[in-house]
Amino acid sequence: MAMEKEKMDKVILLKAEGNLELPDDFILHFHTHIFCHRGSLSFLFNDRPYKCKAGEFVFWFADSNLANLTFSKNIKATVLLVEKDFLFANIPDQSWSIDVLLHSKENPILHLNDKTYKQKVLSNFHLLSDKFLETGHRFYSEVLKLQMQLFILEMWHTFANEYEHRKRTLESGSLYERFMQLLQEHCMKEREVQFYANRLHITAKYLNYICKQNTDITASEWIQRYARERIMLLLQNKNLNISEIADEMNFSSRSFFTRYVRKVLGVPPKEYRERLGD
Repeated sequence: MAMEKEKMDKVILLKAEGNLELPDDFILHFHTHIFCHRGSLSFLFNDRPYKCKAGEFVFWFADSNLANLTFSKNIKATVLLVEKDFLFANIPDQSWSIDVLLHSKENPILHLNDKTYKQKVLSNFHLLSDKFLETGHRFYSEVLKLQMQLFILEMWHTFANEYEHRKRTLESGSLYERFMQLLQEHCMKEREVQFYANRLHITAKYLNYICKQNTDITASEWIQRYARERIMLLLQNKNLNISEIADEMNFSSRSFFTRYVRKVLGVPPKEYRERLGD
C-alpha cells in the first residue's frame, strides 16, 4: 500500500537479515542509504546494472531511476530512509549537495574499505534515528535539524574521500573516464566540448566519438545533462535569485541563462520555480 505523505516518518531505520522489505514507493519519498553486512543486492540504476556486496554502501536520491531491485537470500543489511523534503530543508551547503548528487548518479556504490568508515556510517545512521525517536526532548525540532545537518556533513565526508580516491584512480584511466571526471569537476561553469577536449589533448570531434562509442551519448549531450542537473538543484534553492544562479554558472547575462534553461528544461527559470511550489 502506498504511503500517505502526511503520515510519513521523516527517518526510518531498518535492520534486515535473510529478508529485506522496503516500504511501498520508498524511492519516490525517501533518500535511501543501505549498508550491506553480508550477501548482496542487485539493481538497475539509470538503466545500468549494479551489484552491492558485503562491506559496501549504496545511496540513492529520492526519485532516482531505480529498477529490478533484488536481494540475495543471505542478505544482512542496515537501511536508513530519510524523507526527501526533510533532508533538502536541512542541507548545510548547496554547492556540495550538487557535487554529491552528480557523483551519486554515476557512482551509487561506495567501497568502504577502511573499517573506520564502516563504523562511522553505521554510527551516523543510528545517531539520526535515535534523535528522531527522542520526541520528548525539550528542543526536539532544533536538535533534530542539527542532527540532520551533522548526518549530511558526515556522509559528505565519506563521499569526498571516495571521490578523491576515484579521481586518483581515473587519472590513468581511459579518455572517456577522464572526460566524465572532468565533467563532474567543471560542469558548473564549462559547457563547451572544446574545453574538455583541450584538457584531454584531443579534438572535440574525437571526444564526441569516444563518448558515443562508450555510451551512445555524445560529449555535448553529457555536458547538457550535467548542466541541467545543476540548474534544477540551484533553482530549488530559494535563497538564490535567478541572476545569482546565472553568475554562479558563469553565464554572461540573465537573458542568456533564461534561454539556456528554456532549452534544457522546456520552461524559463521563473516558471520552473513556480511549478516547484505547486
